[in-house]
Amino acid sequence: MSSKTKKLVEEVNKPKIVVIIPAMNEEHSIGKVIDDIPLTDKSAILVCNNASTDRTVEVAKAAGATVLDEPRAGYGWACLKGMEYANKMVPKPDIIVFIDGDYSDYPQEMSLVVAPILTNDIDLVIGSRALGKKEKGSMTFPQRFGNWLATRLMKLFYGVRYTDLGPFRAIKFEKLMALGMSDKTYGWTIEMQLRAARSNYSYTEVPVNYKKRIGKSKVSGTIKGTILAGYKIIMAVFKYRWV
Repeated sequence: MSSKTKKLVEEVNKPKIVVIIPAMNEEHSIGKVIDDIPLTDKSAILVCNNASTDRTVEVAKAAGATVLDEPRAGYGWACLKGMEYANKMVPKPDIIVFIDGDYSDYPQEMSLVVAPILTNDIDLVIGSRALGKKEKGSMTFPQRFGNWLATRLMKLFYGVRYTDLGPFRAIKFEKLMALGMSDKTYGWTIEMQLRAARSNYSYTEVPVNYKKRIGKSKVSGTIKGTILAGYKIIMAVFKYRWV
């Protein structure tokens, strides 16, 4: 087999990875996130514009990403918009990666996050900030406590061992679509993990590093957001236990 033919075969067999980035008013960070994402074409990076009032759309388009508009404010709404688009792609993706648009994660670590799927056929991989290195001040006390409480409740009621509800994650596309994701706001990440547990998906965590986000958080940056996020997370633990 010639080197040219070998390269063509590798391209054909290469898993199709689509990245979904929910983004609301992230004009100062979204371009950096897009630029640092490896393993996929820029057009396969779906920036789900969630009612932004700044230049998030313009910056994302200039960076080469595909921009989708979701005017209904809510983290889950934005992710669902990305899933809807991905489901219409031809060919369909093999893997979906979720990452925030605030540049608090290190997008170049995506290779680490998808590796267990590619090498060990794992269904769901969570990038754990608890297992990685965190810049001082990158996570607030309510975030750390919320993760601690939620992961322990998940172990108690579902028998799964997580250390984080981190937004940086990868999942097989078909497995994602089969979950029936429905949360529209703050409970999106934990809903995915709980539904995966109920469906007996294989899962693992990989350490990812974390730094202070660019701009102000829409959740942990406000008292209202922190309270609502905590409420949604705790209620989700009990909701999906019996539905």
